[in-house]
Amino acid sequence: MAVLTAGAVLLLVFGVLGTALPVPYVAQVPGPTFNTLGKIDGTPIIEVHGRERNDVKGNLNLTTVGVGRGGLSLVQAVRGWFDSEVSVVPEELVYPPDRTEQQTRAANREAFLTSEQAAETVALGHLGYPEKVVVQGLAKDSPSQGRLEEGDAIEAVNGRPTPDSKALDKVLSSVKGGATVSVTYTRLGKQGTTSIITGTADDGGALLGVQILDQPSAPFDVDIEVNDVGGPSAGLMLTLGILDLVGRDDLTKGAVIAGTGTIDAAGKVGPIGGVALKMAAVRDIGAELFLVPADNCAEAAAVADPGFPLARVATLDDALKALADHEAGRTPATC
Repeated sequence: MAVLTAGAVLLLVFGVLGTALPVPYVAQVPGPTFNTLGKIDGTPIIEVHGRERNDVKGNLNLTTVGVGRGGLSLVQAVRGWFDSEVSVVPEELVYPPDRTEQQTRAANREAFLTSEQAAETVALGHLGYPEKVVVQGLAKDSPSQGRLEEGDAIEAVNGRPTPDSKALDKVLSSVKGGATVSVTYTRLGKQGTTSIITGTADDGGALLGVQILDQPSAPFDVDIEVNDVGGPSAGLMLTLGILDLVGRDDLTKGAVIAGTGTIDAAGKVGPIGGVALKMAAVRDIGAELFLVPADNCAEAAAVADPGFPLARVATLDDALKALADHEAGRTPATC
């Protein structure tokens, strides 16, 4: 009897300590999904300026993983290990010890913004728009303030063509800082010219005070608005969303498609984390097909009865073929 009582006391003590004892792990869970063709709080996720968006009815949902705030208790960690819709991972994998939580979230947000940029570049390049020097933003106190805008393509400076950023740098370095230059640009398909009193670079050359990128330039602007989402894994679905809204084809034909994957400037789809959790996130939206990065296929295929077919995609072209196969009633290349 004494032994049983002692055992009961030990179990009670373990239970009390387990509910409070923190462990260096965090829980990852299925996060919200967003239809890139739709809206968040009344605002389109993908806005198009300078032309009408295509009238499309389907879904191209990007998927996310939610991360719990703070460490878990021992009991919470044990419960999470036995829950198929919770992934318990070392805290340092989510919040590196050499960064604050705020710094980590800022880095993840920056990665998402970079994926937006990549998505636009890949989509417009796929549609055949020519590559130009495109303004991405203006520096603080930029001499181009009120003269140039984000999305402008810089065509020439003082009559000298600037087909790429190297050509632009060469022209500006030949001009003395502080000089007035004539800049020819294209905005929403219309060409204009403006005069700018340049700043001075460290080498004494002229400075426009703009961030630029060599990327395809279209006669319209694309803006992406998804707040409070971090990481690069939305790249593929954002690319498909842009193509559906400004391209020549209806990619979904009304179907509900979801997926994940990074994308680079060459259209290569890269692996992501938490693919099983992202699959769980779309079970309730009636997904008919889930696009999986090729390098995540083994992990995705291990999920028992996901509720939808898994299309294996290594490139943008693979994803477009999977959508065409699905619409035609053919079986896409699967995991």
